[in-house]
Amino acid sequence: MRWLAALLVLALVGGCTTATPDPVVVTVLAGSELADLEPVLADLRRDTGVELKLDYRGTVRASEELAAGTGHDLAWLATNRYLRLRGADVPLSTSTMLSPLVLGVKAGRADGLRGGSWADVAARAAAGELRFAMADPRVAGSGLAALIGVATAAAGTGAALRTEDVACDKLQGFLTGRVVGADGAAEVAEEYVRRQDEVDAVVGYESTVLSLNASGRLREPLDVVYPRDGIVLSDYPLMLLEPGKRAVYDRVVDWLRTPSAQKSIMERTLRRPVDASLERVAQLRGPVGTALYFPATQDVVDSLLAAYDRAGQPATVVFVLDHSTSMEGPRIAGLREAFATLGLGGGFDRFRVGETVVLVRFAGTVLEERSVTVRGEADLAELSRALGSAGLAGHTAIFSALDHAYRLAGGGTVVLMTDGENNAGMSADDLLAAWPAPPRTYAIRFGEADPAELARVALAAGGRVVDATSGSLLEAVREIRGCR
Repeated sequence: MRWLAALLVLALVGGCTTATPDPVVVTVLAGSELADLEPVLADLRRDTGVELKLDYRGTVRASEELAAGTGHDLAWLATNRYLRLRGADVPLSTSTMLSPLVLGVKAGRADGLRGGSWADVAARAAAGELRFAMADPRVAGSGLAALIGVATAAAGTGAALRTEDVACDKLQGFLTGRVVGADGAAEVAEEYVRRQDEVDAVVGYESTVLSLNASGRLREPLDVVYPRDGIVLSDYPLMLLEPGKRAVYDRVVDWLRTPSAQKSIMERTLRRPVDASLERVAQLRGPVGTALYFPATQDVVDSLLAAYDRAGQPATVVFVLDHSTSMEGPRIAGLREAFATLGLGGGFDRFRVGETVVLVRFAGTVLEERSVTVRGEADLAELSRALGSAGLAGHTAIFSALDHAYRLAGGGTVVLMTDGENNAGMSADDLLAAWPAPPRTYAIRFGEADPAELARVALAAGGRVVDATSGSLLEAVREIRGCR
């Protein structure tokens, strides 16, 4: 009877053994930064029998492919928001982990940025004091999230970006600091490591920055900076593309959201768990800060990318500044204040490294011409002081001064600021006859300046007139300077 008892025990043991799930391979269109999940995916394969074959892309580029149709079974990107913006049907999606868009700044360069805003970042970049690596926003979600953060903060509406809120000149100062680029979040991290002696910071996901610090490959650690005016948060949804793979999808999602898998993801990749009750590693115990509203339409993203394509390049702006005697008093004081603020006042609108600023002062004739190419704080200080002691003179030769400025502008922009009517030198007709295709011209009008005559010249030059008679001269200058 002993042999019968032994057989019974074996039968009972065999009945309690969980069968190994059938092995299956599924293809996944994945964000390039998810390559760091390979150890986690090995555990997934061991526990569930599912092997995920990841095909890497930048999130923005992958979203374009998904909208057009792809042969993958699943998709796993930083976000599905870009897919939504394209009007595509968003497949079944489940968030798997979290990581905000941040700046990793060398500890020795982070003073003034800890607890700072996107405006502080843009000002430092414009002054040449912050050189950073950032992924291409046309390809990578991290790069586009940075543009959304900067543009939303610059708009100052407290709401989701609209197309009319996107201005190239608001992004220009920030993008002046982008000196290292790459297609994706993972690739830009590698570029940062390779060129870390040349740059001060990297713009990327929190997980990227923390992983760089933990890698032992940095000569100087990075402080994580969460801009106080908001960040874009990625939730890494796993998306079901092939309905016939639903059972496998459920098996993978269920495993990824178990406490043990969430803990493994957190410890190995330094992304935040979706389970808020899970105890976090030390680096992730702080808050992520304020989340920004995401744009509601693809038109906004298209506007951001168009602004990105125009921004970041050296530019010339010629300011044609009325110094006739009618400017005496509050008007010349306002002009000096505007230039002092653009020189050293900070924010999104200051003069930036690489920009050439030409000042043409005029009254009845051109009084002075001064050109400054910004290379650092000394040049910004010079521009800030440039009009401090400039004298005034009689008469107002607006169109002769513009003729002089056009000879200096090259491919740049001309900004005229005047409070009077033309009473000397060339007429508007003379100017337009001499310059049938003038450089782009904007006119800021205040005082008694003739709006119709200024508009005729500005419109012929592809610009417009801004009326500052009842508003801030500084705001008028901010409205029209930059890349157009």
